[in-house]
Amino acid sequence: MFSRLGLKLFGAILLVNVLLGALIFFAAARSIDDDFLGYLRRTQEARIDTLSETLEEGYARHGSWDWLSEDRTAWRDVLRLALMPRLQDPPPKRPPPEHFQKGSGRPPSDLPPAMLDPRQFVLLDAREQIIIGGFHTTRDEMRYRVLTLEGTPIGQLGYRAPDGMISSIDQIFLHRQLRNLGIITGAMLLTSLLLASGLAWWLGRRIRDMALATRAIAHGDYTLRLRGRGSDELSRLSNDINALARGLEQNRQSRQQWVADIAHELRTPLAILRGEIEAMQDGVRAMDDRSLQSLAQEVAHLNRLIEDLRLLAQSDAHTLEAPLERLDLSAHLNQQLEESREWLAEKGITLTLNITAGLFIQGAPHRLRQLWHNLLSNTQAYTDTPGRLHVTLERQDQEVVVHWEDSAPGVAPAEQHRLTERLFRLESSRSRRHGGSGLGLSIASALIRLHGARMTPQNTVLGGLCWRIVFTLDNPRQQAATDPQTSASHQTSANHQTSANHHHGETPP
Repeated sequence: MFSRLGLKLFGAILLVNVLLGALIFFAAARSIDDDFLGYLRRTQEARIDTLSETLEEGYARHGSWDWLSEDRTAWRDVLRLALMPRLQDPPPKRPPPEHFQKGSGRPPSDLPPAMLDPRQFVLLDAREQIIIGGFHTTRDEMRYRVLTLEGTPIGQLGYRAPDGMISSIDQIFLHRQLRNLGIITGAMLLTSLLLASGLAWWLGRRIRDMALATRAIAHGDYTLRLRGRGSDELSRLSNDINALARGLEQNRQSRQQWVADIAHELRTPLAILRGEIEAMQDGVRAMDDRSLQSLAQEVAHLNRLIEDLRLLAQSDAHTLEAPLERLDLSAHLNQQLEESREWLAEKGITLTLNITAGLFIQGAPHRLRQLWHNLLSNTQAYTDTPGRLHVTLERQDQEVVVHWEDSAPGVAPAEQHRLTERLFRLESSRSRRHGGSGLGLSIASALIRLHGARMTPQNTVLGGLCWRIVFTLDNPRQQAATDPQTSASHQTSANHQTSANHHHGETPP
């Protein structure tokens, strides 16, 4: 019924409740005993005070204790008249002396027996001789109150301690309270038993399901899903396990697709190389400069693909080298784009710039060149001609923002988040036509992360795609002193807004 964890939870909860129940029972029982005895002590002290005053006044009236020793009924009358006021509401101050006459009547039969039982009291004279009472008692069982008359001791009143004064009615009341307390404690323990069993079964079952799910994931089964049950910690843990399984399943599928795509990418240039070499060996194709140039292009393609794969592997292993230094991003980006202006024009793409001067970041120049080259190659590969590329560099608060916008075609918003996935293509035929490795934007994303920046795709009014790249401004106080109105802007055309690209590219020639 229970797992090991369920049994442990059941035992722990039950043990805690048993200990608490026992502690509560004994503490409450002790408190009842102490309070009840304390009540008896206070009541007894008040009665003894009244009885002592009554006896002292009786001695003063008669001049001796003979009125008690010669008439046994007088002792009971004293007890009745001295102790009865404590049972009345309101009590009289003290019984009048005339009530101490001999034979003044028998006590009523409705008084508690403990009050009138002579064994509960003993009266001693000044020589500590028993005058009356004290049957079947020893001196050690009694407590004594000295009776005085005008400062002279005339005797002693002995009485039992409260423990010995408990009557049968008092004992029944006390036992009944303890019995009720025991019933309540037993009911609490039974309830805790049911609660502990239910809670242990519930927790044990959920944790057992999680254990089975994690064991299945460890053995490569990523299809198992746990059912969400609320919003507590165990439910969040179940959701996390489900997310882990989904992520591992996606990673396995991506890895399989990655291996297949890499094999395909390598097979294509190798097949071309083999075909051309065999053609030259068979004499079908002459071994001239044109043939060697074709072979060199395929080798360069393979080399670029291998370098891209090596860079991504270094990024995954966090070993990608990039010593950062304070860099004028405005001058650096402007120089790279101006060098590529003629090359873009040959591809039918018009370049326009809007670069704010004097913006510095912490960057690695050669890695940033790789970034711009990949974005340029991606723009050239996936922009219809005649096309446009508009690049903006500006400052926003303590950040430097690059908007890299190109013209149509665009990318659907639902697909934009996948553009930096390795070897992802919206149309594989277009990728084959342009000969890209499908790794350009993945590499760009790795280079962006290397600089602690972020790159997000957006739509643009040019009809294509905009990459918004955000760097952290270096030395913001110094930059704040720069007047943005005096910053030089390098602008070749009046095109608008953000840009960038869709899939993956490679370094432009």
